[in-house]
Amino acid sequence: MNDLSELIRELSEMYDADSRDTYITLYINKDKNVKCLEKRERACKSLLSGEEQKNFTNTMEEIKEFLNKNAGDTLAIFASRIHNFFKTVSLPTKVNNSLIVDSSPYIRPLARIQDEWESFTLILLNSHYAKIFSVSLGSVDREKNLSSNIMNKHRKGGMSQARFQRLRKGAIHAFFSEVEGALEKIADKQIVLAGPGQAKLQFQDMLSKHLAERIVEIIDIDIDDEQQLLKESVRLISKREEQKSHDAVQQLKSEILKDGLAAYGLDDTLQAVKNGQVELLIVEKDYKLKGGLCEHCQIVRAGHVKNCPMCGRPTSEVDVIEEIIEFAERTDADIEFTDDEEISNLGHIGAILRFK
Repeated sequence: MNDLSELIRELSEMYDADSRDTYITLYINKDKNVKCLEKRERACKSLLSGEEQKNFTNTMEEIKEFLNKNAGDTLAIFASRIHNFFKTVSLPTKVNNSLIVDSSPYIRPLARIQDEWESFTLILLNSHYAKIFSVSLGSVDREKNLSSNIMNKHRKGGMSQARFQRLRKGAIHAFFSEVEGALEKIADKQIVLAGPGQAKLQFQDMLSKHLAERIVEIIDIDIDDEQQLLKESVRLISKREEQKSHDAVQQLKSEILKDGLAAYGLDDTLQAVKNGQVELLIVEKDYKLKGGLCEHCQIVRAGHVKNCPMCGRPTSEVDVIEEIIEFAERTDADIEFTDDEEISNLGHIGAILRFK
């Protein structure tokens, strides 16, 4: 997920001020193939000429070659032969198949997937065995397996019961310390802690404060029931994301009511994000708005804008919401997508501000 964040940031900063049609963005589902692109490809090619058409043709050749070798994945592809640029991302969920030719990569669907498929670390343990997983974009990687030979039964004729219990408790504590050390190196912002009985709660109690604060869910489950655990943890994280989306809208409402750190509606939000004021951008999931963009001045206006009001150059037709998202990424703002009706009533877009 960190790699995805870095890629989205990189893509948001890329645009060609001298050309309208430099980058190709493709979102394609695994149940589609190269042939499904042909109609769209022909239409785009017929609308281009000169160097733009040549770059389009060459870039599409690269894309189709890659697709032929990687059939079966749902993908996002960002490419431009003229800029020697080619990036791909495997996606965890279906997307609307789309081929976009523009002066910059189209990142909105990717940003939305990042928001809705939050990464987390999953740890499954008992008193002598632990498994740590990283879950990102629906993909699960087992990062670490740890185990320790903890004494479980006291035998008569040996050491005293009290001494046995002290040694066993010390061995469990040492094992938990080893697990904590491994977790320290790979833990994400969110941690799901799971396992049978009391061991997981004992482990939680001994964690350092900054790790303990990241635990967002605790699941009681058998140590061998990995598949059920993975399904349940993804469901719980998804539910948390829905709640976070709702809470973001409520926070925006609260800031607006007290005339606080908020912007809402297109014009105010656009101005705030261009000024670097936005801490959290809140976007209605499926809302789009046509407008014009001057690639040279980076001025965006809603509606039909033929020429830039600053330099007089021709503008490119864009989705204004996409441009706002790109500005947000460039200024390290967080982005929350929502289908909450209240954001629609506020102009489809709003922001919690860092400052006024």
